[in-house]
Amino acid sequence: MTAVGVGSAGVVDPGRGVVVSATGALAGWAGTDLRGELSRRLGVPVVVGNDVHAHALGEQWRGAAAGREDVLLVAVGTGVGASVMLGGRVRHGAHAVAGHAGHVPVAAAAGRPCPCGGQGHVEAVASGPALIGEYRRRGGTDAADLAGVARLAAAGDPLAADVLAEGGAALGSLIGGLMNVIDPEIVVIGGGVAGCGEPWWRPLRAAIAAEVLPALRDVPVEPAALAGAAALLGAARMALEASP
Repeated sequence: MTAVGVGSAGVVDPGRGVVVSATGALAGWAGTDLRGELSRRLGVPVVVGNDVHAHALGEQWRGAAAGREDVLLVAVGTGVGASVMLGGRVRHGAHAVAGHAGHVPVAAAAGRPCPCGGQGHVEAVASGPALIGEYRRRGGTDAADLAGVARLAAAGDPLAADVLAEGGAALGSLIGGLMNVIDPEIVVIGGGVAGCGEPWWRPLRAAIAAEVLPALRDVPVEPAALAGAAALLGAARMALEASP
């Protein structure tokens, strides 16, 4: 049997295959009936889930979390998302909102607007757009994008290094708190921001270590292994598992 799996941004109801809600970064996306529309166009069954959940499925199937049952995956790019796998299965929650870690308040984001319409959420200081925005707000002009900020930080530029360190530390504090709640076997971190190198990873790991309970200090925190292929593999896995 042929089937299609889809990983989509936004809050996705996996039962209906509909985008329930989305931030202002995806204007007009809320309410989209992905499963219905794609099924009509393709003539095959379609399974739809959140893109970060698909990312986690891919990494747990063929990537950094292969063979692990209890996994926390955090994806940091345009936004900040997460996926919790317990007993080898993604947990969607009662309202399909589980994993939207970017909208957890952190002290470093106090007063800053978040794309969801709220304030003080970690996405407002740790996402890619937040990092490049902060670099420019402080007068940085030597980098056109986040990759440029990362190159400057690696070369010792203090402003670029400070911006990455502050974003990484804010995210690390959040991840440490999530680990205390979830008790994962492994934490996998992916997304474009995870490619910013040691000026970002060092403060992130230090902040995690400062937050976790003693029993969790040896839990591995690893970069994602599959890059952009993870969500594709995860979507394929969703389709395979839904097929009779």
